[in-house]
Amino acid sequence: MRLCTGRLPFSGEGAGAGRDIGGDGIGPDVVAQAVRVLTALDLGLDFAEAPVGGHAYRVAGHPLPPETLALAARADAILFGAVGDPDCDGLERQLRPEQAILGLRRELGLFANLRPARLFPGLADASALRPEVAGAIDLMIVRELTGDVYFGTPRGRRTTADGLREGFDTMRYDEAEIARIARLGFETARGRRGRLCSVDKANVLETSQLWRDVVTEIAAEYSDVALTHMYVDNAAMQLVRAPGQFDTIVTGNLFGDILSDQASMCVGSIGLLPSASLDAAGKGLYEPIHGSAPDIAGQDRANPLATILSAAMMLRHSLGLADAAARIEAAVAAVLASGARTADLGGTIGTAAMGDRVIAALAA
Repeated sequence: MRLCTGRLPFSGEGAGAGRDIGGDGIGPDVVAQAVRVLTALDLGLDFAEAPVGGHAYRVAGHPLPPETLALAARADAILFGAVGDPDCDGLERQLRPEQAILGLRRELGLFANLRPARLFPGLADASALRPEVAGAIDLMIVRELTGDVYFGTPRGRRTTADGLREGFDTMRYDEAEIARIARLGFETARGRRGRLCSVDKANVLETSQLWRDVVTEIAAEYSDVALTHMYVDNAAMQLVRAPGQFDTIVTGNLFGDILSDQASMCVGSIGLLPSASLDAAGKGLYEPIHGSAPDIAGQDRANPLATILSAAMMLRHSLGLADAAARIEAAVAAVLASGARTADLGGTIGTAAMGDRVIAALAA
């Protein structure tokens, strides 16, 4: 994980260099390229680094050491790689690498996840959808991030009276949590094309019925945004049938996790989708939505574009550098339009070479 501190362009501080961490698996590989791109922009960014995930467990005995959390709390924004290590699967749940990202979300109040998905020109053949369907994709998923079954209690495992093993989790939201993410959904839609689709499962779940009720109430504050509701199973179907109908989607933690991964394959690869996790003040953690892919770690095979695009989101949402963010996004689009492809897109370009291509496009 790289944590960016004091990064305003007028700070006069240069980008620091140090030991590359980035988390587990391909995390260090892709974060290194994003930092190279940020450094090439010469914005006076100042970087600090900290261990996280399985790597942190091995060196510090916990996936989210206190020092890492403290540094994250002091930072203006966090650029995150990935966590996940199969060698840690046998650990107690609270010590597994994935608890690091959950802990950062909880402790830093990162309640809102923004996940854009759009098809870059020239990538229609990489999508799992027909080109004429995939070409219409340009949507934003606004996912609630600190509630739902991932954080609800009680949860656990037990043995029933008749000797059967049983696992249980609790799906829960209160109206304040729903109203907070709903308002961000409406604000996001207002800045796009003015359409918000709220995804739930209100025909089955009490939690979802409350979700639908509160979102409908909040809609009265946004008369300029058209609100629709959709059950999650239908939304999953519509994402592959007619994804162009969606502008902005707002949904809960579990449904958002699933739908955003589905959207990634609609645009060609999970290696292309960035994300931002924001607190109420706009401070954020920025990460690719893909996992740690330990089978290709250190082999110069990972696609760094999702992380590079996450860095662009960091500039836009937390640092107020929209012009620099747009430059990165335009450079990525130009590189893809030129035919450059990493292995996940059917090409042969390596991680570092793709970083080189983006930096060259920035300079062009």
